[in-house]
Amino acid sequence: MQNVVVLIELTHTGHVPASARGLLAVATRLGTPVAVTVSEIPLEASTVAALGELGAVTIHAAHGPSAHSILVAHLVDALDAAVTAHAPAAVLAASSVDGREAAGRLAVRTGAGVLVDVVDAHSIDGKITTTHSVFGGNYTVHAAVPGALPIITLRSGAIDEQAPAVTPEVLNIELAAPPGTVATIDSYSDAPENQARPELRGAATVVSGGRGLGSAENFVLVEQLADALGAAVGASRAAVDAGFISQTAQVGQTGVSVSPQLYVALGISGAIQHRAGMQTAKTIVAINQDEDAPIFEIADLGIVGDVFTVVPQAIELLNARR
Repeated sequence: MQNVVVLIELTHTGHVPASARGLLAVATRLGTPVAVTVSEIPLEASTVAALGELGAVTIHAAHGPSAHSILVAHLVDALDAAVTAHAPAAVLAASSVDGREAAGRLAVRTGAGVLVDVVDAHSIDGKITTTHSVFGGNYTVHAAVPGALPIITLRSGAIDEQAPAVTPEVLNIELAAPPGTVATIDSYSDAPENQARPELRGAATVVSGGRGLGSAENFVLVEQLADALGAAVGASRAAVDAGFISQTAQVGQTGVSVSPQLYVALGISGAIQHRAGMQTAKTIVAINQDEDAPIFEIADLGIVGDVFTVVPQAIELLNARR
């Protein structure tokens, strides 16, 4: 099977991101996964083991003292070297800010084609075809890059698979100083982590609240249901604009795009801006007292009712079944 190069964006503290699971699962489906990492020191045994658990057959581990102080350039250098060394059938990256930029820069260097915000990918008779949800989620289209290397950015949470665990081979590569002028990172300010809930981007279950919650005090109902389900917390733009929760929780066209296995919408009308960021979810449950709310057009299960009556009952039942 042909190699498939996968960019794994390790954090500056060396943690494997949640996006790695889906990326390596798709890579295993398409060929033999080659994980590309960039770090300041050679990978620790725990990081190698974590990537092996997710299916990385080979780890192309680029490292150097400036790995985390130079913006994006080292990611592109490492990917370029991996493409030369492993002659892949495709390159995969997360649809993150850095992942998309690295994909674009690599395409310019290699003459490849970029397929962005992909929700699925398959190889049929040796031809890699990707699936996209476009125009606010109203259309599903398929795309390919004929005659060139496809560079694919994958929407986090779109793939609910995990590749079989393997014992990876590690290839340690020294990073060279990038030529010319590059943007540098002076310092990191890590956002506080909520260990009790999964990260919104890539979560298997998401509970989101909208303007129908009425106030920031009432928005706690969303958090309570999320905790009962072990879910991440999201919100509509209207809820964010009203100050119910911070902008980092916004799901939609100008927020985070999610594709969880279960998406629960509480008091969300379902404006196109919001639907564009969540309607590729596998199962959508909506609770709204307006029976004509657009969210019901895409919901697998719609409940017409008051969230302040329905949700506490659901939480009580969920807690009772634990």
